[in-house]
Amino acid sequence: MADPSSYRPKPGQIPDSPGVYRFRDEHRRVIYVGKAKSLRQRLANYFQDLAGLHPRTRSMVTTAASVEWTVVSTEVEALQLEYSWIKEYDPRFNVKYRDDKSYPYLAVTMNEEYPRVQVMRGHKKKGVRYFGPYAHAWAIRDTVDLLLRVFPVRTCSAGVFKNARRTGRPCLLGYIGKCSAPCVDRVSAEEHRELAEEFCDFMAGRTGTYLRRLERQMGEAAEAMEYERAARLRDDIGALKKAMEKNAVVLADATDADLIAVAEDELEAAVQIFHVRGGRVRGQRGWVTDKVEEITTGALVEHALQQLYGEETGDAVPKEVLVPALPDPLEPVQEWLSGRRGAQVSLRVPQRGDKRALMETVERNAQQALILHKTKRASDLTTRSRALEEIADALELDSAPLRIECYDISHLQGDDVVASMVVFEDGLARKSEYRRFQIKGFEGQDDVRSMHEVITRRFKRYLAEKERTGEWADGESPDGAAGASDDSGPLTDVSSAPLSDGLKDEDGRPKRFAYPPQLVVVDGGQPQVAAAQRALDELGIDDIAVCGLAKRLEEVWVPGEDDPVVLPRTSEGLYLLQRIRDEAHRFAINYQRTKRSKRFRSSPLDDVPGLGDTRKQALIKHFGSVKRLRAATIDQICEVPGIGRKTAETIAVALAQAAPAAPAVNTATGEIMEDEAPDPTAGASGEPVSAGAPDERRGQET
Repeated sequence: MADPSSYRPKPGQIPDSPGVYRFRDEHRRVIYVGKAKSLRQRLANYFQDLAGLHPRTRSMVTTAASVEWTVVSTEVEALQLEYSWIKEYDPRFNVKYRDDKSYPYLAVTMNEEYPRVQVMRGHKKKGVRYFGPYAHAWAIRDTVDLLLRVFPVRTCSAGVFKNARRTGRPCLLGYIGKCSAPCVDRVSAEEHRELAEEFCDFMAGRTGTYLRRLERQMGEAAEAMEYERAARLRDDIGALKKAMEKNAVVLADATDADLIAVAEDELEAAVQIFHVRGGRVRGQRGWVTDKVEEITTGALVEHALQQLYGEETGDAVPKEVLVPALPDPLEPVQEWLSGRRGAQVSLRVPQRGDKRALMETVERNAQQALILHKTKRASDLTTRSRALEEIADALELDSAPLRIECYDISHLQGDDVVASMVVFEDGLARKSEYRRFQIKGFEGQDDVRSMHEVITRRFKRYLAEKERTGEWADGESPDGAAGASDDSGPLTDVSSAPLSDGLKDEDGRPKRFAYPPQLVVVDGGQPQVAAAQRALDELGIDDIAVCGLAKRLEEVWVPGEDDPVVLPRTSEGLYLLQRIRDEAHRFAINYQRTKRSKRFRSSPLDDVPGLGDTRKQALIKHFGSVKRLRAATIDQICEVPGIGRKTAETIAVALAQAAPAAPAVNTATGEIMEDEAPDPTAGASGEPVSAGAPDERRGQET
């Protein structure tokens, strides 16, 4: 625990101007980012008597080891820089709203030649129209299913679309009238894009035009005694009205607005957002956050606005945002929002009428979300704390292991040997710090040697970073730290750049292998534990505890002990260790399967020097399969654009030397299938597995 006075800057050193400040811990990791109209006044608040600070603020300043700041010209710039740094550094003491990327959107890929309607999650892409977010993906699919009979836009994947184009037969939706089938040229690309535009207009709230048009067409069909067509139009109108009923009118003036409500107590706050477009609720989302420091409702609203609109531009930022309390000061936030939209944005508190009534509904949702979260979290906080205490007691640690790293080795009968590292902080997975390795130092199966190499590589990097930042006295590292040059051989961290690149960050950004755990857990028994401890001893590291969890009897092994530590089956500590071990196993198995599938999907063309993906695709497109390419003459190969005679000769030699794969057999019919090459752009789902792929031998993976 650091004394804030040890790193407190002198008052004359801090400028009295707007800026953004960062607190860092002893490992130079940024743990808190804030902004201020006056840096001098704001930072002075953190260095008062500890007894007068909010408990969470006190925890932050005692965890920190230094503070630094950046001066900006205006408060708007400070707001933008604060948001950028929070996203970049992910500081542990900042207010962070969880699950903001997990909500599904209805997306229309207007950036494609044939736009596609689909469910999308994650970061938004340029050229894609988004509607939502929705609470559940099935709600999107229900809406789309109703609208496709009126706006038959493509919904199929790229692989299905290309296959239909190749065979000249549309998919089922094309046959039943829920897709206009541009894949077989029933409509042109321009006509299909017009359908997609109309779909987007309807989803954006411009519904009256289409309903009136369909009603007029229905009347004309009835007058012309085209009763079947009139009946289809009647059903189309019914489908549109049913889709509209899912989003009832809440604001009669067809307002585009976002309503944000906050429910809070001393420790946590729940935020709910309703997205209203054209007077109808088009989406809803909610977040819960820990209140890291003493913070007002207006400040919580400001953080929510940053989270909502930090990466949005144009119409994604509505012209009206209704909130329960205004940020202080208001002007920089309002100016920032207007800059994101490119037009004036009104940020205000609704006082009366329909908007006030709707805000009350949003507030009730926020209160219910907080109650539900606390019901779940109360148990979680208690059990996680108890689990960490039980682990500390069982392993005789000085304190609870707040950061735990677990390692596992995976292979298939000695092939594709890989390793995983997962990280748990405060009993929760921190997936952004997971790492994976591939091991090439030896052939065959040797889990003990593999574990030794993984631990050695990981902690050599930690020592190298510690030495680079000057934490060793007089620049001297302990015995073994000289290995920072990374002479551990062919163990490769595939998730990172070379050591010189991976440790080049001078500014506290999240770095690979930079922070030590309090406890290392290995998946295995006494031999694996001994290998891990030996690796740490060779590096001169003596302040990190090691244990192993053996699968057979769930025994906890510690170095140098002949007997395991046996935790009760009902122990929360044992349950946490099992979860960490199982997560490491899952992560390793997934990576091992990925490597294996890539190996079995290899092509003889991969061995041709100088032949890139573009020319491989051109060859397969021209000949249709590797089998036909193998039978082609050099002159025929030269007919492919971009393939010269010398390259054609090299290709012919490589294919002649490569042994042809065993023929694939249709197990249902017994038919021997042709050696058809997949479309290289189809992705993993479009690539067949070799007949010899051991896909059913998962029980032998470790």
